[in-house]
Amino acid sequence: MGSSSISLTLRSSSSSLLPCLFLNMTVLLVHARYLSPNQSRVPALLAFGDSILDPGNNNVLHTLTKSNFPPYGRDFEGQRPTGRFSNGKIVPDFIASFFQVKQFLPAYLDPQLKPEDLLTGVSFASAGSGYDDLTAKTLSVLSFSNQLDLFREYIKKLKQVTGEEGAQSIISDSLYIVSGGSNDMVITYFGTTLRRWDYDIPSYVHLLIQSASSFVKELYELGARKIGVMGLTPLGCLPFQRSLNGGIQRSCEDQANQAARMFNSELIKEINTLTSELKGSRIGLMNVYDSVHAAIQNPSYYGFEESTKGCCGTGKIEISYLCNDINPYTCSNASKYVFWDSVHPTERLVDIVLAQVFKNDFPSFV
Repeated sequence: MGSSSISLTLRSSSSSLLPCLFLNMTVLLVHARYLSPNQSRVPALLAFGDSILDPGNNNVLHTLTKSNFPPYGRDFEGQRPTGRFSNGKIVPDFIASFFQVKQFLPAYLDPQLKPEDLLTGVSFASAGSGYDDLTAKTLSVLSFSNQLDLFREYIKKLKQVTGEEGAQSIISDSLYIVSGGSNDMVITYFGTTLRRWDYDIPSYVHLLIQSASSFVKELYELGARKIGVMGLTPLGCLPFQRSLNGGIQRSCEDQANQAARMFNSELIKEINTLTSELKGSRIGLMNVYDSVHAAIQNPSYYGFEESTKGCCGTGKIEISYLCNDINPYTCSNASKYVFWDSVHPTERLVDIVLAQVFKNDFPSFV
């Protein structure tokens, strides 16, 4: 299925200064330590999944799950909204820059995409998607199956640009990043009764893990060898979840956090199985739960002032069109916040979290 044939329906005080300085030094040292040795091994970055990795594919879809309007992107280059669910850069931008592939990873469906952009990679991710196809269907976004179809189309285009041998080299040596599960849990499972009638949490986690495993296997069959699969963050501590299920105190919602931890535990088991089964593969978990949880629980240590609500609007419920430029409550400095809107992290949190991922997780699969 090509992109043209995919049919979707609409839809600080001085006492905190020292740890902050130490943290900033640590981030810089991690970037310096791990950049040069790995850079030559990654000719391109290819991303699949949800809003964590979507730089703007949803812009061209008939969906309400969009962020191509202010104040999204206000700290991005040119202070422009691009479709990234952030005040600035998102995960694939940092990874692409880390490996000196390119400064920003473009969306595959970007009308301005050039043939030469294919050589260093693109993102097929779609905000609102998940391992459960029902999630993407509910939000009218690209399912993981749709994203694989686009990847097949990408391979054909790449061969036209570089030839068969050149394309095979890029495909086999590239780094693949996959993110999913958050929307499945927060929207499809806890947010509705669409799956809860048929699945308890362990059985739904099993469904998601098997879907993730099948997706990785399909990537492998298409030539992928170095694959990083992102784990879930503390979903119950998202500002939106606090507002919905955290009571008057807006506490973290334990059940969602437990589900996220269960997912991560089962995911690493499945990754180990896949690595042993798929010859020549290097597959690793990108553990983001612990570092995000630490920033939420002790924000001042990381130089943040607020971790229970987002910067945009009241920070309690705003996301997508509710996070808009006419909302008078949006904060002036997003770098003081863990979350940008009621679901997504700020650029600064992503930078801090990925510093740990680069150090602890990337050596196992890059």
